[in-house]
Amino acid sequence: MDGWYVDDRCTNCDVARQLAPDLIGEAGGTSRILRQPNGEAETRRLHAAVFACPTRSIRHPSRRPDQRLDPFPMELDSGVLLCGHNSRHTAGANSYLLLRPSGTSLMIDTPRWSAALAERYAARGPVTDVLLTHRDHAAHGRRYADHFGARLWIHEGDLDAAPDADRVIRGLRPLEVTEGVTAHPLPGHTPGSVLYLADGRYCFSGDSFYWSRTTGDLAVADSVTWYSIEELAASLARTAGRIRFEWVLPGHGDRRRLPADEMTRRLTALAERTRLLRPRPIDFTAVRW
Repeated sequence: MDGWYVDDRCTNCDVARQLAPDLIGEAGGTSRILRQPNGEAETRRLHAAVFACPTRSIRHPSRRPDQRLDPFPMELDSGVLLCGHNSRHTAGANSYLLLRPSGTSLMIDTPRWSAALAERYAARGPVTDVLLTHRDHAAHGRRYADHFGARLWIHEGDLDAAPDADRVIRGLRPLEVTEGVTAHPLPGHTPGSVLYLADGRYCFSGDSFYWSRTTGDLAVADSVTWYSIEELAASLARTAGRIRFEWVLPGHGDRRRLPADEMTRRLTALAERTRLLRPRPIDFTAVRW
């Protein structure tokens, strides 16, 4: 075996390909190494994928990953960082730190649990709130919130996944979490899915929609919509005209930054496309990353 490879534990969650798309691709429902890294920049991108991979599937036959090249939390923009270290218990979902002008921060969904990682995240600013986008990403919420002394948030539709939440979002009306941050209930993927909007700039969309590299546009994962594609279409139609953002930051699927007017146009078009969809059997292999 020559150099880095992907072992058979890979679940095709797409996380590694988001971080190193020039080095890691997809074939036969799994990630694979396209070529070995060449130079420092590519080695760093590969290590970002290594440390984010929830199954630790990116391996080398003769050496361990270089801990000095763990980039997480990794800055995506001046106000938001990618946590990395994705968890198998959240199906490998991405999670984020949202930095606030006060010097505090909020965590949106959670990485794998580790006290050492928690300290690393808290070093970027005391974490006051842990915001769960929906039930699938609730696994480590209470543990992180307790470690930080933070409030745990979830929508009532998914409350059974975090029954000890400190703040429960109810109904369909937007709710202010803290200054500049608003929760927008978006039932569809699950009954209690929520979108968190920050500063008219960042949209943490959970699993409600994402940026697809395949289509080059916003997309919904209709083949893994657990609750109701019709409800998701209604949620998107209701919400598209209310929000403005530049960054889409999903739990699953890729991230993208575009001008706010362009994002509004694309979200409105996505709502219309979703309206035409019909329920289908759950099929993870059908997601167009």
